[in-house]
Amino acid sequence: MNSVASNKFLTTREVAQLLKVNEKMIYSLVNDKGLPATKITGKWLFPRRLVEEWLDAHILNYGSENSGLSSEDGMLLIAGSDDPLFQKVINLFHSMRKDTVVFFSNQGSMGGITSLRRGLCHIGVCHLLQDDNQEYNFDFAEQELDRAPVFVNFSQREQGILLPPGNPKGITSIADLARDDMTIANRSLGTGTRLLFDYEVARSDISISEISGYQNEVSRHLDAGLEVLSGRVDAAPAIRAVAGMLGLDFLTLRWERFDLLVNRERFFEKGIQNFISLLHEKEFRQLAGELEGYDVSLCGKMMFPDNFNDED
Repeated sequence: MNSVASNKFLTTREVAQLLKVNEKMIYSLVNDKGLPATKITGKWLFPRRLVEEWLDAHILNYGSENSGLSSEDGMLLIAGSDDPLFQKVINLFHSMRKDTVVFFSNQGSMGGITSLRRGLCHIGVCHLLQDDNQEYNFDFAEQELDRAPVFVNFSQREQGILLPPGNPKGITSIADLARDDMTIANRSLGTGTRLLFDYEVARSDISISEISGYQNEVSRHLDAGLEVLSGRVDAAPAIRAVAGMLGLDFLTLRWERFDLLVNRERFFEKGIQNFISLLHEKEFRQLAGELEGYDVSLCGKMMFPDNFNDED
């Protein structure tokens, strides 16, 4: 690579190595995308300086201050939704891969997409219910990103309402949360769980103004569970996994799809591929089997708007 870096003119093979594409793709880039090149005695040569300028001009979705961010440098940045199984997978990744460190930022699903748009993370983690009440994440990504990312399923999760052991107040529906003897803890704005909860309230016979504690926000599913377990609140929206971990009762609302979003330009980077490949390992399946409320039958598969049938 040192000799390549010092060359003023690159061969077709060297440009393919620089751009990390197949050699045949180079000819398409010359004809269709204006990749700078000259042909001398039947051989293509590429001025390195002009190739680098062309590459800078064709970068999408990344601010200039983040254009060098790569998961191949030993650091994988993930932002988005909180999930107990996902945290376990990060720990598993660290135990199996010593060449990459994963950093996760709990910003909620919308925060994950925003960070992906700004080039601040390599993977966004999201579970945002669309207006059609069927699909997840696709419409939100289309609105926020200049180009559709790659969607890879992590799991399907059971969402609902956490309740004290034995459900002492006999809660059977969202409408019961508006009773005078009830108070809740809520999830933060921008989280997929808050979006789902607001949707369920909107289609019920109550309003958010009738729910005591609606403005009492916590940042993680586990925090919501601890609020219920301690007796400080009577209910909280969260996933079934937390109910199983803390011995709480649970009122099911629906199963949802929980996806990993990756910008297409980054998808084949080594760090990202190593993380996604872990989802196919038996160690991951064992972790998922230890927690309640997960279905990993779609895990590791690429998702498209027309290849998923809602299973509610």
